[in-house]
Amino acid sequence: MTLGALYGRDRELAVIHDLLDGIDDRGGAIVVRGEPGIGKSALLRAAAAGAGRRAMAVSVAAGVEAETHLPFAGLHQLLMPLLESADVLPARQREALFGAFGMGPAESPEFFLIALATLNLLGDAAAARGPLLITVDDVQWLDRSTVDVLGFVARRLASEPIALVLAVRDGYATGLDTSGLPELRLGGLPPEAAQALLDTVTPGLAAGTRRRLLAEAMGNPLALVELPLALHEDPGRAEAEFLPLTERLERAFAARSADLPASTRTLLLAAAADDGDAVADLLAAATTITGTPVPFAALLPAAEAGLVHLDERSVRFHHPLVRSAIYQRAEPPERLAVHAALAVVHAADPDRRGWHRAAAAGRRDERVAGELESVAARARGRGAIPVAVTALQRAAELSEEASTRGRRLLHAAELTFELGRGDLVGTLLGQVERSDLGPVERARLTWLREMLEEEPGAGAPRVLELLDTADACEAAGDHTLALNIVRAAAVRCWWADPGWEIRARVIAAAERLSADPGDPRLLAVLGLAGPAERGTDVIERLAEADLSGSDATVARLSGQAATAVGAFDLSTHFLSASITELRTQGRLGLLAQTLVSQAYTTVHGTEWTVATLAAEEAERLAGETGQPRWAAAAQTVMALLAGLRGEHQRASALAAAAEKTVVALGNRSGLALLQYARGVTALCAGRHAAAYDHLWRLFDRGDVACHPFIRCWAIGDLAEAALGAGRREAGRAAVAGLEEVATLTRSPILHIGLRYARALLAEDDRAEPLYQEALAADLSAWPVARARLLLMYGNWLRRRRRAIEARTPLRQARETFDALGLPPWGELARQALRAAGESSARRRPPASDRLTAQELQIARLAAEGLSNREIGQLLYLSHRTVGTHLYRLFPKLGITSRAQLRDALETQPNSPRGVGQKRADRLPHGPGSHPERHREPYVRSGVARMPRDGAARDDAV
Repeated sequence: MTLGALYGRDRELAVIHDLLDGIDDRGGAIVVRGEPGIGKSALLRAAAAGAGRRAMAVSVAAGVEAETHLPFAGLHQLLMPLLESADVLPARQREALFGAFGMGPAESPEFFLIALATLNLLGDAAAARGPLLITVDDVQWLDRSTVDVLGFVARRLASEPIALVLAVRDGYATGLDTSGLPELRLGGLPPEAAQALLDTVTPGLAAGTRRRLLAEAMGNPLALVELPLALHEDPGRAEAEFLPLTERLERAFAARSADLPASTRTLLLAAAADDGDAVADLLAAATTITGTPVPFAALLPAAEAGLVHLDERSVRFHHPLVRSAIYQRAEPPERLAVHAALAVVHAADPDRRGWHRAAAAGRRDERVAGELESVAARARGRGAIPVAVTALQRAAELSEEASTRGRRLLHAAELTFELGRGDLVGTLLGQVERSDLGPVERARLTWLREMLEEEPGAGAPRVLELLDTADACEAAGDHTLALNIVRAAAVRCWWADPGWEIRARVIAAAERLSADPGDPRLLAVLGLAGPAERGTDVIERLAEADLSGSDATVARLSGQAATAVGAFDLSTHFLSASITELRTQGRLGLLAQTLVSQAYTTVHGTEWTVATLAAEEAERLAGETGQPRWAAAAQTVMALLAGLRGEHQRASALAAAAEKTVVALGNRSGLALLQYARGVTALCAGRHAAAYDHLWRLFDRGDVACHPFIRCWAIGDLAEAALGAGRREAGRAAVAGLEEVATLTRSPILHIGLRYARALLAEDDRAEPLYQEALAADLSAWPVARARLLLMYGNWLRRRRRAIEARTPLRQARETFDALGLPPWGELARQALRAAGESSARRRPPASDRLTAQELQIARLAAEGLSNREIGQLLYLSHRTVGTHLYRLFPKLGITSRAQLRDALETQPNSPRGVGQKRADRLPHGPGSHPERHREPYVRSGVARMPRDGAARDDAV
């Protein structure tokens, strides 16, 4: 099937053809790139024609250069015909979308809620009306907020009957540049096609002229059409040989306008400068400029010259280059005058008026700057942060006072930081002069630079500098900002230990700034700066904490504090509560960070599935929200999980990928965690010497991977590696080094590891009471540690020729490892049992092991009774994507309906994966086990049941 009569575009048309032909099975997006006039718009029109022949619905939008500062203008243009159907959206999404368009009361709606609402609205329209083609031309002129929404949607179309084709002009950076979407680049037409097009539009050219035009046009279709017209109008003109083609085309369009009447040129300039296309507005602006009424008829010469398309209500330029040519040809006073007139015309719209007044300002003007600052506040309130940033930048340029200029740039940088645009934050901060700021603003500048700086570096001097800044901020009366800066100093202490004296100063500053001993900000500082020295205080205060009514920040900081002191059994509770709230709010950047922490804490507990899901989702979201450090952290914990499961090659690949980022950032805590993952992977592979070498780096104070507290996580693994590598004395030295730390803190992970290490490294005739002491401890929240302890104790009994006694702990270890899905450890237990005279059946992997992480996540939520729409809200997917995943995973589980999901997930052989309760209540129990403590709802894993807000249920696959 032919999509349209385009010269020389058979390959490109075939790509579009394939996308449209496969729409019933799989949606998708394509980014079309090329220089001005190369045929992007023509290809989009051909796609629309092809969609029409397929009886597809077509939605068309285009960016306009003058509208780049209007919040969500492009998105409103695209969705306006569908807004009458928005009532079916979940309440939060609907409120966010209407708030973005200024049609509702939502205050500062989260971007991802707006994006998810857009995806669902488009998906519902396609489901109701049939497959949908969306074409968006001149994406480079769309406001950044709209582009980001389109990128979010484009990455989630696989299960939607939607094709999205986006055209972007070369030379412009957009949010699509790193989206990973397939691209179609348009080059010049092949010589034969270029010749055919030229001969069609301008037949009978002289041979020399024809050769010249073909050479100048270089296969650009617009040039092949327009340059002959320019040559015809001025046959004797001396065309500059070395002008870029785009500039030659702009000159050709500008020359065509030069002979038009003065009133027509004024109207064209008003149209080029305006952020709308209403004829009435242009006539009013021209009348203001000339002082006499300008009639509609004044536009007709421009339409006759082929510069604009005209109807009774609107004016549209023939090509974006016409707009830029008209605007650039005007003298600066003319441009200032037309913007001043448009500001008068748009007096009833404060945002449009503000932008035009700013464009009309030929000097610094505090009144106009203040107006733009108000524009920024309104844009921020609608969730259009990029527009707010642009407004603040322009307001800073117009500011009359240096201090006001600095304050506005600082505010722009803060908003940019919310977007994850570290490059632009650095540029903005570089324009701020500290001497122009007051003490609080200087403190904010320091804090922003600290948040931006991924490189830990600077050590103790940097921590002291932060403390001085916090003191100045406190003296100025801003205690909240001062405590935030102290918390940043505590993070520095975690990255690289500056010594107890300095860490104690950080803690003292935090305690002075927070009168509440249970303040989660204070607890985070205590945990990060004094994980050993103040670890017991943190644990005791968190054990008494009440999360009822708390927000996501309180829960997240509490979880951060618990993680830092090694109380993973506590941190899981807090992190899960935070994750649930962050999902609901659409704060996916913080969600990615919190999921990384959840993965680390749950890997030691009973919810191994949650650890895997959290790590993989964290990597995906960190990439989407532009957080390379957190993407590397997610890869590191994924490597740890893969190593524990015996997937050694995958673990190595993930560690290598993470290392590139971690090394570049110089993050010592990241390096420590990376070595921890590599050490555990080698240990699971039976390579004890390699495991010891990796893990010892955490203990070697001369090594960049040394970390004074992360080593506490690894002491048990180091002891096991040392024993297997014949390095028992070195292992004992490491244990001795942590015994003093253990007197300072009740950190569970440290004391569990030390009890394990003491038993392993003891002489055989002294080991049994140490094993019994370790097993007598409460390990109900630490099943992996308990199972490994049982395995080693069973092996010790077997070596002492107490084979019958050895079978019980070995059997319990085998069953726990199988239940948790740890094949390497389960196989070790089987080998030990065989040596003790008892055979074991090989573990049969459950069918659920064949599910991808996202499929398993969806299956568990569906088994909990959530509808497809509710699952989509939690995971930021459309409900059709959820349905597609369910359709594909049913055969993997050997089931045919949604009603069978719960049983399928709970009764898999050797791998009980109950959804409504934690796995520990079905693990084998022995000394130190208290399964009743784990009978809490799945809400604790951070994927709680969504509140039902009246949205229609979708329980079908």
